[in-house]
Amino acid sequence: MDLSYTPEEEEFRERLREWLGKVLPTLPPKPSPDDWPGRRAYDLGWQRMLHDAGYADVHWEGTPSVRLIFLEETEKAGAPYVGANFVGLLHAGPTIAAEGTPEQRARWLPPVLRGEEVWCQGFSEPDAGSDLAALRTRARRDGDDYVVSGSKIWTSHAEVADWCELLVRTDPDAPRHKGISWLAMPMDAPGITVRPLRTLAGSAEFAEMFLDDVRVPVANRVGDENDGWRVTMVTLSFERGTAFVGEVVACRRVLGELAVAARRNGRWDDPALRRRLGRLNAEFRALWRLTQWNVSEAEASGGVPGVGGSVFKLRYSHARQELYDAAAQVLGPDSLDLERPWTLDRLSSLSYTIAAGTSQIQRNIVAERILGLPKGR
Repeated sequence: MDLSYTPEEEEFRERLREWLGKVLPTLPPKPSPDDWPGRRAYDLGWQRMLHDAGYADVHWEGTPSVRLIFLEETEKAGAPYVGANFVGLLHAGPTIAAEGTPEQRARWLPPVLRGEEVWCQGFSEPDAGSDLAALRTRARRDGDDYVVSGSKIWTSHAEVADWCELLVRTDPDAPRHKGISWLAMPMDAPGITVRPLRTLAGSAEFAEMFLDDVRVPVANRVGDENDGWRVTMVTLSFERGTAFVGEVVACRRVLGELAVAARRNGRWDDPALRRRLGRLNAEFRALWRLTQWNVSEAEASGGVPGVGGSVFKLRYSHARQELYDAAAQVLGPDSLDLERPWTLDRLSSLSYTIAAGTSQIQRNIVAERILGLPKGR
Protein backbone atom coordinates (compact mmCIF):
# COMPACT_ATOMS: atom_id res chain seq x y z
CA MET A 1 0.00 0.00 0.00
CA ASP A 2 1.47 3.33 -1.10
CA LEU A 3 0.98 6.14 1.44
CA SER A 4 3.07 8.66 -0.49
CA TYR A 5 1.79 11.40 -2.80
CA THR A 6 2.25 11.63 -6.56
CA PRO A 7 4.09 14.58 -8.18
CA GLU A 8 0.72 15.89 -9.40
CA GLU A 9 -0.68 15.80 -5.86
CA GLU A 10 2.35 17.61 -4.46
CA GLU A 11 1.93 20.23 -7.20
CA PHE A 12 -1.68 20.66 -6.07
CA ARG A 13 -0.44 21.14 -2.49
CA GLU A 14 1.99 23.89 -3.47
CA ARG A 15 -0.59 25.66 -5.61
CA LEU A 16 -3.11 25.55 -2.76
CA ARG A 17 -0.56 26.87 -0.24
CA GLU A 18 0.26 29.80 -2.50
CA TRP A 19 -3.43 30.68 -2.96
CA LEU A 20 -4.16 30.44 0.77
CA GLY A 21 -1.23 32.72 1.52
CA LYS A 22 -2.72 35.38 -0.76
CA VAL A 23 -6.41 35.25 0.19
CA LEU A 24 -6.47 34.57 3.94
CA PRO A 25 -5.17 38.05 4.90
CA THR A 26 -8.07 39.59 2.92
CA LEU A 27 -10.88 37.84 4.84
CA PRO A 28 -13.23 39.92 7.03
CA PRO A 29 -13.40 39.29 10.80
CA LYS A 30 -15.31 36.21 11.87
CA PRO A 31 -18.79 36.87 13.29
CA SER A 32 -19.76 36.08 16.87
CA PRO A 33 -20.32 32.36 17.62
CA ASP A 34 -23.94 33.16 18.53
CA ASP A 35 -24.63 35.05 15.30
CA TRP A 36 -25.74 32.14 13.13
CA PRO A 37 -27.08 34.24 10.24
CA GLY A 38 -23.72 36.04 10.23
CA ARG A 39 -21.83 32.77 10.46
CA ARG A 40 -23.89 31.34 7.59
CA ALA A 41 -23.04 34.36 5.44
CA TYR A 42 -19.35 34.15 6.39
CA ASP A 43 -19.12 30.41 5.68
CA LEU A 44 -20.97 30.72 2.38
CA GLY A 45 -18.70 33.61 1.39
CA TRP A 46 -15.63 31.46 2.02
CA GLN A 47 -17.15 28.63 0.00
CA ARG A 48 -17.77 31.07 -2.87
CA MET A 49 -14.10 32.07 -2.78
CA LEU A 50 -13.11 28.41 -2.98
CA HIS A 51 -15.50 27.97 -5.90
CA ASP A 52 -14.15 30.92 -7.83
CA ALA A 53 -10.57 29.69 -7.30
CA GLY A 54 -11.39 26.19 -8.53
CA TYR A 55 -11.22 24.39 -5.16
CA ALA A 56 -14.93 23.96 -4.45
CA ASP A 57 -15.32 20.46 -5.83
CA VAL A 58 -12.29 18.95 -4.11
CA HIS A 59 -14.51 16.95 -1.73
CA TRP A 60 -16.41 15.26 -4.58
CA GLU A 61 -14.38 15.35 -7.77
CA GLY A 62 -10.89 15.11 -6.31
CA THR A 63 -9.30 11.81 -5.37
CA PRO A 64 -9.32 10.90 -1.65
CA SER A 65 -5.62 11.88 -1.53
CA VAL A 66 -6.38 15.33 -2.95
CA ARG A 67 -9.16 15.76 -0.38
CA LEU A 68 -6.72 14.80 2.34
CA ILE A 69 -4.17 17.36 1.12
CA PHE A 70 -6.85 20.05 0.90
CA LEU A 71 -8.08 19.47 4.47
CA GLU A 72 -4.53 19.27 5.81
CA GLU A 73 -3.32 22.46 4.17
CA THR A 74 -6.40 24.58 4.93
CA GLU A 75 -6.20 23.62 8.60
CA LYS A 76 -2.46 24.30 8.80
CA ALA A 77 -2.97 27.72 7.20
CA GLY A 78 -5.76 28.65 9.62
CA ALA A 79 -8.36 28.89 6.85
CA PRO A 80 -12.04 29.07 7.85
CA TYR A 81 -13.62 25.78 8.79
CA VAL A 82 -16.51 24.55 6.63
CA GLY A 83 -18.88 25.61 9.45
CA ALA A 84 -22.47 25.80 8.26
CA ASN A 85 -21.40 24.03 5.05
CA PHE A 86 -20.34 20.92 6.99
CA VAL A 87 -23.32 18.70 6.18
CA GLY A 88 -23.64 19.80 2.57
CA LEU A 89 -19.95 19.49 1.73
CA LEU A 90 -18.92 16.47 3.79
CA HIS A 91 -22.11 14.40 4.23
CA ALA A 92 -25.07 15.08 1.95
CA GLY A 93 -23.07 16.29 -1.03
CA PRO A 94 -20.76 13.26 -1.28
CA THR A 95 -23.75 10.96 -0.73
CA ILE A 96 -25.73 12.57 -3.56
CA ALA A 97 -22.64 12.53 -5.75
CA ALA A 98 -22.27 8.78 -5.12
CA GLU A 99 -25.94 7.69 -5.02
CA GLY A 100 -28.05 10.40 -6.67
CA THR A 101 -29.51 10.48 -10.15
CA PRO A 102 -28.04 12.85 -12.76
CA GLU A 103 -31.01 15.19 -12.17
CA GLN A 104 -30.45 15.18 -8.40
CA ARG A 105 -26.76 15.85 -8.77
CA ALA A 106 -27.47 18.73 -11.16
CA ARG A 107 -30.04 20.26 -8.79
CA TRP A 108 -28.31 19.99 -5.41
CA LEU A 109 -24.57 19.85 -5.90
CA PRO A 110 -23.81 23.14 -7.74
CA PRO A 111 -25.56 25.37 -5.13
CA VAL A 112 -23.52 23.77 -2.35
CA LEU A 113 -20.31 24.23 -4.28
CA ARG A 114 -21.12 27.86 -5.12
CA GLY A 115 -21.91 28.72 -1.50
CA GLU A 116 -25.62 29.29 -2.09
CA GLU A 117 -27.36 26.61 -0.02
CA VAL A 118 -26.83 25.05 3.42
CA TRP A 119 -27.81 21.53 4.46
CA CYS A 120 -28.60 20.06 7.88
CA GLN A 121 -28.66 16.44 9.05
CA GLY A 122 -31.93 14.87 10.25
CA PHE A 123 -30.85 11.42 11.43
CA SER A 124 -31.00 11.14 15.25
CA GLU A 125 -34.29 10.91 17.14
CA PRO A 126 -35.14 11.52 20.82
CA ASP A 127 -36.26 7.95 21.57
CA ALA A 128 -33.74 6.10 19.38
CA GLY A 129 -30.52 7.12 21.10
CA SER A 130 -27.55 5.56 19.33
CA ASP A 131 -29.77 2.96 17.68
CA LEU A 132 -30.31 4.84 14.42
CA ALA A 133 -32.31 1.98 12.89
CA ALA A 134 -34.91 2.44 15.63
CA LEU A 135 -36.06 5.72 14.07
CA ARG A 136 -39.84 6.26 14.04
CA THR A 137 -40.32 9.33 11.84
CA ARG A 138 -42.88 8.11 9.30
CA ALA A 139 -43.19 8.93 5.60
CA ARG A 140 -46.52 7.94 4.06
CA ARG A 141 -46.74 7.87 0.26
CA ASP A 142 -49.46 10.16 -1.15
CA GLY A 143 -49.25 10.39 -4.93
CA ASP A 144 -46.05 12.13 -5.90
CA ASP A 145 -45.25 13.14 -2.32
CA TYR A 146 -44.26 11.59 0.98
CA VAL A 147 -46.16 12.97 3.97
CA VAL A 148 -43.65 13.03 6.85
CA SER A 149 -44.44 13.19 10.58
CA GLY A 150 -42.13 12.76 13.55
CA SER A 151 -39.24 14.49 15.26
CA LYS A 152 -35.45 14.71 15.06
CA ILE A 153 -32.82 15.87 17.51
CA TRP A 154 -29.20 17.07 17.24
CA THR A 155 -30.12 18.36 13.80
CA SER A 156 -26.91 20.10 12.74
CA HIS A 157 -27.39 23.70 11.51
CA ALA A 158 -31.18 23.31 11.13
CA GLU A 159 -31.80 26.95 12.07
CA VAL A 160 -29.98 28.25 8.98
CA ALA A 161 -30.39 25.34 6.54
CA ASP A 162 -32.13 25.28 3.17
CA TRP A 163 -32.23 21.47 2.90
CA CYS A 164 -32.17 18.50 5.25
CA GLU A 165 -30.80 15.01 4.62
CA LEU A 166 -33.63 13.16 6.32
CA LEU A 167 -34.04 9.52 7.32
CA VAL A 168 -37.64 8.29 7.44
CA ARG A 169 -39.45 5.00 7.84
CA THR A 170 -41.37 4.26 4.65
CA ASP A 171 -42.39 0.69 5.52
CA PRO A 172 -43.29 0.22 9.21
CA ASP A 173 -43.82 -3.53 8.72
CA ALA A 174 -40.40 -4.23 7.21
CA PRO A 175 -37.41 -5.37 9.31
CA ARG A 176 -35.78 -2.43 11.05
CA HIS A 177 -33.00 -1.88 8.52
CA LYS A 178 -35.16 -2.57 5.47
CA GLY A 179 -37.96 -0.01 5.73
CA ILE A 180 -35.95 3.23 5.74
CA SER A 181 -35.56 5.85 3.00
CA TRP A 182 -33.18 8.82 2.53
CA LEU A 183 -34.94 12.06 1.55
CA ALA A 184 -33.85 15.59 0.72
CA MET A 185 -36.37 17.79 2.53
CA PRO A 186 -36.74 21.53 1.78
CA MET A 187 -36.53 23.38 5.10
CA ASP A 188 -39.11 25.98 4.02
CA ALA A 189 -41.85 23.35 3.62
CA PRO A 190 -44.98 23.90 5.77
CA GLY A 191 -45.14 21.84 8.95
CA ILE A 192 -41.47 22.15 10.06
CA THR A 193 -40.69 23.58 13.51
CA VAL A 194 -37.07 24.15 14.56
CA ARG A 195 -35.98 24.77 18.16
CA PRO A 196 -32.25 25.48 18.70
CA LEU A 197 -30.38 23.52 21.39
CA ARG A 198 -27.56 25.06 23.43
CA THR A 199 -24.59 22.79 24.15
CA LEU A 200 -22.39 22.57 27.24
CA ALA A 201 -19.85 24.80 25.48
CA GLY A 202 -22.52 27.47 24.99
CA SER A 203 -22.93 27.07 21.24
CA ALA A 204 -26.20 26.40 19.43
CA GLU A 205 -25.33 24.60 16.20
CA PHE A 206 -27.85 21.83 16.93
CA ALA A 207 -31.62 21.88 17.07
CA GLU A 208 -34.74 19.86 17.70
CA MET A 209 -36.92 19.52 14.63
CA PHE A 210 -40.62 18.64 14.62
CA LEU A 211 -42.35 17.47 11.44
CA ASP A 212 -46.13 17.69 11.13
CA ASP A 213 -47.42 16.28 7.81
CA VAL A 214 -44.54 17.77 5.85
CA ARG A 215 -44.84 17.03 2.14
CA VAL A 216 -41.61 15.96 0.42
CA PRO A 217 -41.62 15.07 -3.29
CA VAL A 218 -40.89 11.43 -4.08
CA ALA A 219 -38.36 12.79 -6.60
CA ASN A 220 -36.32 13.97 -3.60
CA ARG A 221 -35.61 10.40 -2.49
CA VAL A 222 -31.97 9.40 -2.96
CA GLY A 223 -31.76 5.69 -3.71
CA ASP A 224 -34.66 3.28 -3.87
CA GLU A 225 -37.56 3.30 -1.45
CA ASN A 226 -36.71 1.27 1.67
CA ASP A 227 -33.03 1.18 0.64
CA GLY A 228 -32.17 4.17 2.80
CA TRP A 229 -30.11 2.21 5.30
CA ARG A 230 -27.56 1.31 2.64
CA VAL A 231 -27.47 4.94 1.45
CA THR A 232 -27.04 6.03 5.06
CA MET A 233 -23.99 3.80 5.43
CA VAL A 234 -22.48 5.70 2.49
CA THR A 235 -23.20 8.98 4.31
CA LEU A 236 -21.70 7.73 7.57
CA SER A 237 -18.62 6.37 5.82
CA PHE A 238 -17.86 9.92 4.68
CA GLU A 239 -18.66 11.32 8.13
CA ARG A 240 -16.32 8.87 9.87
CA GLY A 241 -13.78 8.54 7.09
CA THR A 242 -12.33 11.91 6.06
CA ALA A 243 -14.57 14.52 7.72
CA PHE A 244 -12.32 14.68 10.83
CA VAL A 245 -9.04 15.03 8.93
CA GLY A 246 -8.71 18.75 9.58
CA GLU A 247 -9.34 18.18 13.28
CA VAL A 248 -6.46 15.70 13.52
CA VAL A 249 -4.19 18.40 12.11
CA ALA A 250 -5.64 20.88 14.63
CA CYS A 251 -5.02 18.48 17.51
CA ARG A 252 -1.38 18.08 16.49
CA ARG A 253 -1.06 21.86 16.46
CA VAL A 254 -2.66 22.15 19.92
CA LEU A 255 -0.31 19.48 21.24
CA GLY A 256 2.67 21.59 20.16
CA GLU A 257 1.13 24.64 21.84
CA LEU A 258 0.65 22.63 25.04
CA ALA A 259 4.32 21.71 25.12
CA VAL A 260 5.29 25.38 24.71
CA ALA A 261 2.86 26.47 27.46
CA ALA A 262 4.13 23.75 29.82
CA ARG A 263 7.71 24.95 29.38
CA ARG A 264 6.66 28.50 30.13
CA ASN A 265 4.68 27.80 33.32
CA GLY A 266 7.04 25.17 34.76
CA ARG A 267 4.79 22.14 34.38
CA TRP A 268 7.21 20.67 31.85
CA ASP A 269 9.31 19.59 34.85
CA ASP A 270 6.64 16.98 35.64
CA PRO A 271 7.88 13.73 34.02
CA ALA A 272 4.37 12.23 34.06
CA LEU A 273 3.07 15.17 32.00
CA ARG A 274 5.95 14.87 29.54
CA ARG A 275 5.22 11.17 29.09
CA ARG A 276 1.55 11.96 28.57
CA LEU A 277 2.28 14.54 25.87
CA GLY A 278 4.77 12.22 24.21
CA ARG A 279 2.23 9.39 24.11
CA LEU A 280 -0.38 11.75 22.64
CA ASN A 281 2.11 12.83 19.99
CA ALA A 282 2.57 9.17 19.01
CA GLU A 283 -1.21 8.68 19.10
CA PHE A 284 -1.96 11.51 16.68
CA ARG A 285 0.91 10.51 14.37
CA ALA A 286 -0.62 7.03 14.24
CA LEU A 287 -4.08 8.49 13.58
CA TRP A 288 -2.67 10.49 10.70
CA ARG A 289 -1.16 7.33 9.21
CA LEU A 290 -4.48 5.55 9.71
CA THR A 291 -6.17 8.38 7.84
CA GLN A 292 -3.75 7.92 4.96
CA TRP A 293 -4.45 4.18 4.99
CA ASN A 294 -8.21 4.81 4.87
CA VAL A 295 -7.73 7.23 2.00
CA SER A 296 -5.62 4.70 0.10
CA GLU A 297 -8.33 2.09 0.64
CA ALA A 298 -11.00 4.51 -0.56
CA GLU A 299 -9.05 5.19 -3.75
CA ALA A 300 -8.86 1.46 -4.42
CA SER A 301 -12.61 1.01 -3.86
CA GLY A 302 -13.99 3.85 -5.96
CA GLY A 303 -13.71 6.83 -3.62
CA VAL A 304 -16.11 5.85 -0.80
CA PRO A 305 -14.40 5.35 2.59
CA GLY A 306 -14.79 1.89 4.12
CA VAL A 307 -15.42 0.58 7.63
CA GLY A 308 -11.87 1.56 8.56
CA GLY A 309 -13.39 4.96 9.25
CA SER A 310 -15.01 3.45 12.35
CA VAL A 311 -11.58 2.41 13.67
CA PHE A 312 -10.36 5.95 13.14
CA LYS A 313 -13.43 7.60 14.66
CA LEU A 314 -13.34 5.34 17.72
CA ARG A 315 -9.73 6.07 18.59
CA TYR A 316 -9.79 9.72 17.56
CA SER A 317 -12.76 10.51 19.82
CA HIS A 318 -10.92 9.24 22.89
CA ALA A 319 -7.58 10.73 21.89
CA ARG A 320 -9.19 14.15 21.52
CA GLN A 321 -10.67 13.92 25.01
CA GLU A 322 -7.29 12.85 26.40
CA LEU A 323 -5.64 15.80 24.64
CA TYR A 324 -7.87 18.35 26.34
CA ASP A 325 -7.58 16.58 29.68
CA ALA A 326 -3.83 17.11 29.25
CA ALA A 327 -4.53 20.76 28.39
CA ALA A 328 -6.34 21.13 31.72
CA GLN A 329 -3.31 19.63 33.46
CA VAL A 330 -1.05 22.17 31.76
CA LEU A 331 -3.33 25.13 32.50
CA GLY A 332 -4.05 24.16 36.10
CA PRO A 333 -6.65 26.46 37.72
CA ASP A 334 -6.83 28.51 34.50
CA SER A 335 -8.55 25.52 32.86
CA LEU A 336 -11.78 26.76 34.50
CA ASP A 337 -11.63 30.04 32.58
CA LEU A 338 -14.37 29.85 29.93
CA GLU A 339 -12.73 32.65 27.98
CA ARG A 340 -9.84 30.36 27.06
CA PRO A 341 -10.22 28.44 23.77
CA TRP A 342 -8.72 25.27 25.23
CA THR A 343 -11.39 25.25 27.95
CA LEU A 344 -14.19 25.50 25.40
CA ASP A 345 -12.50 22.87 23.26
CA ARG A 346 -12.35 20.57 26.28
CA LEU A 347 -16.11 20.93 26.81
CA SER A 348 -16.71 20.31 23.13
CA SER A 349 -14.51 17.21 23.14
CA LEU A 350 -16.88 15.49 25.57
CA SER A 351 -19.40 15.06 22.74
CA TYR A 352 -17.02 13.26 20.38
CA THR A 353 -17.60 9.80 21.84
CA ILE A 354 -21.31 10.33 21.07
CA ALA A 355 -21.40 12.36 17.83
CA ALA A 356 -21.29 10.54 14.45
CA GLY A 357 -22.05 7.23 16.18
CA THR A 358 -21.17 6.46 19.80
CA SER A 359 -18.00 4.60 20.71
CA GLN A 360 -20.15 1.59 21.60
CA ILE A 361 -21.63 1.59 18.09
CA GLN A 362 -18.16 1.91 16.54
CA ARG A 363 -16.93 -1.07 18.58
CA ASN A 364 -19.85 -3.13 17.31
CA ILE A 365 -19.01 -2.17 13.71
CA VAL A 366 -15.35 -3.06 14.17
CA ALA A 367 -16.23 -6.36 15.86
CA GLU A 368 -18.81 -7.48 13.32
CA ARG A 369 -17.61 -6.05 10.01
CA ILE A 370 -13.84 -6.13 10.43
CA LEU A 371 -13.15 -8.90 12.94
CA GLY A 372 -16.08 -11.07 11.86
CA LEU A 373 -17.32 -11.66 15.40
CA PRO A 374 -20.90 -12.90 15.85
CA LYS A 375 -23.66 -10.42 16.64
CA GLY A 376 -24.97 -10.31 20.18
CA ARG A 377 -28.39 -11.70 20.88
